[in-house]
Parts: sequence; C-alpha cells; structure tokens
Amino acid sequence: MSAAPEVRTPRLLLRRWRNEDLEPFAAMNADPRVVEHLPGPMTRGASDALVARIEANFETRGFDVFAVEVPGVAPLIGFVGLTVPRFEAPFTPCVEIGWRLAFEHWGRGYATEAARASLAFGFTQLGLAEVVSFTVPANLNSRAVMERLGMTRDPREDFEHPALPEGHRLRPHVLYRIRRGDRAPA
Repeated sequence: MSAAPEVRTPRLLLRRWRNEDLEPFAAMNADPRVVEHLPGPMTRGASDALVARIEANFETRGFDVFAVEVPGVAPLIGFVGLTVPRFEAPFTPCVEIGWRLAFEHWGRGYATEAARASLAFGFTQLGLAEVVSFTVPANLNSRAVMERLGMTRDPREDFEHPALPEGHRLRPHVLYRIRRGDRAPA
C-alpha cells in the first residue's frame, strides 16, 4: 500500500493504510463500544474489505479516510478523513468527513485534531467548497466533534438513512455542514 499523501498535526500522523493496520483495525471494528451507533460489529473479512475499498479510493480519487497514528505512542488509533457516501440522499453527491477511533483513545481530542487537519486538506488541497457529516441523533460524542469543527445543523435537513430499513433504530440521522471559509479556528 502506498505511503502518500500524509497530513501531520502536532500529535498525529494521518497516513495511507499499511498491511499491519488490518489486525488492530479489525479489533476496533469488532468492539461494541466503537460501533454502538453503527449497524453492528464487523467481521475481520468485512473490516479488511473496508480498508481495501479505502485504499482503492485513494488511488482513484486521491482521498478517503486516513489511518491515524500517534507517533511513538500508538501505530493505529483508527481513521479520520474524507469520503464520498455510497448512497443517494437529498444532499448527495457530497464529500463527508468521518472518524472512528479505538475506544482507548477516546476523550483525548484526537478526533477533533485529525478532523480539523482533514478539513484543511479538503479545502486547500482538494479545493472542496463544502463538507458534510452525519450520524444518529444519540451519537453525542460525534456531534460534539462536528460542533467543535464549526459545522452547523439545520434540522430541516435531517434524514432517514436509505441503507437501513424503515423502523430501524439507527435510520434517523442528523446532518451537519461546513463551507470553506466557515471553519472554526484551528
């Protein structure tokens, strides 16, 4: 797997995926605490397939979610970055910012720090005009990151996730947006 692009922050390295990331990433994706607001834990095969899809997107689009490491502390704590949702909704096509960190690395500001760097990458390197993010209403941790980034929500844009069946507890989603120039100070 290729090494570039990379984005550095004061504490983090956002980089392409490596083969040695597969095992810890699969463990993270199988942790019920990490996937509480997702349809469920992932199998090793599904987790590995996700990394393959991410890497393919880096090759074709030039971006996707970065593997995040804390140099000298942890070789992989999860992912943060930009991707293109694979479903249709009133706000698509779009670019989404997202994150997923191993539970033991929550509460340290890593998601916000890496997401700020990812937004800067998207607005400056990729020339994006806008980035969205979405989650279930109960995911207060992710919503707090969105708000710290300066993202805003219009409740009229909240939506039902089309990949989930009617009545599913995770189908309702809130949508946040940020436009180039609206970014919160780093």
